[in-house]
Amino acid sequence: MSDLAVIPVLSRKEQAQFFDLPWQLYRDDPCWVLPLRKNQKELLNFKKHPFYEYSEIQTFVAIRDGQPCGRIAAIVNQAHNQRYEEQRGFFGFFESIDDQAVADGLFDAARQWLKQRGMQSIRGPVNPSMNYECGLLIDGFDSMPTFMMTYNPPHYQRLIESVGLQKTQEMYAFWGHVDMLKGLDKKLDFVVAEATRRFDVKLRTLDRSRFSQEVRMFLDIYNRSMVGTWGFVPLSEREVEHMAAGLKHLIVPEMTTVAEVDGEPIGAVFGLLDYHPRIRKINGRLFPFGFFRLLANKKAIKRIRLISTNVVPEYQKWGVGLVLLSRLVPDALAWGIEEAEFSWVLESNHLSYQSLKRGGAKITKTYRLYDGDLADSG
Repeated sequence: MSDLAVIPVLSRKEQAQFFDLPWQLYRDDPCWVLPLRKNQKELLNFKKHPFYEYSEIQTFVAIRDGQPCGRIAAIVNQAHNQRYEEQRGFFGFFESIDDQAVADGLFDAARQWLKQRGMQSIRGPVNPSMNYECGLLIDGFDSMPTFMMTYNPPHYQRLIESVGLQKTQEMYAFWGHVDMLKGLDKKLDFVVAEATRRFDVKLRTLDRSRFSQEVRMFLDIYNRSMVGTWGFVPLSEREVEHMAAGLKHLIVPEMTTVAEVDGEPIGAVFGLLDYHPRIRKINGRLFPFGFFRLLANKKAIKRIRLISTNVVPEYQKWGVGLVLLSRLVPDALAWGIEEAEFSWVLESNHLSYQSLKRGGAKITKTYRLYDGDLADSG
């Protein structure tokens, strides 16, 4: 039997083995979309990222017969533990061949590292937190994920559940086609009109001339609106700045809406064009020419991902989310958008789940987060 070793990633060579593994594992998978390389290196802390100003990460790679065959990251998110008053570690960036011994070795290494830092439980996958890509795909393997959503082969569910982790939350991707607009319940029009009248809501798109301030405003609404959401930890000020810089060239104002009451922003819809097919074509490389190929002729992209429809707590449950979407729809139709994905939606978010169901959206992908106890691990 061949020898298996799971080692901490310390050297540049080991970083390369960890980073390049997905390109080997998914070589023949038409649904996998490789990450933007620079962004992925930052999220792994191979390059600087503000998330790691208050968090720790240790990556591990599994080697068999001199070749990498699996990887995992163990993460301590101090902001999460302070917010929830717990000692929870996280795992992410998991990849593996279909071999339980490899998965067992990777999770043993991650658990031991977390236990050495006083962690009592483990949750994941998060890459590296719920504010970024997260969740294990367990249903919906027949199509490419939308921009900034995860993908993995079906056997990962078996590997992860066999190491003793159990489901803690499901997350859903809802799909809609423009043809569905014709069949929407007319009562929704009444809800939009009534909410607009009640609060005298004013709607507008993102103002490009004030881009940095506008993105910060979007993310401030995101932080405020998500306070009661399961597992949520606000983005730090530095993360907000970093995210704003990264999104600058990707956002198109037509796919955004800001709701204001008395001149104050109280809600926002944030949609992104689905850049995944283009990222695949440029092999995740923005330089020297990938950047231009990614952003050229954006109007040719006919699919969007609606990342968030966020309303500050005092205006939630009044239909303001529908008001936000009502402004975006005409612009999306004028653009030529044909499909939209609403993702992700937690199973515990009953308001969003039921609203999307009522609007006719269909669940096309299901993602899962897992929890486990570290006390009983070896």
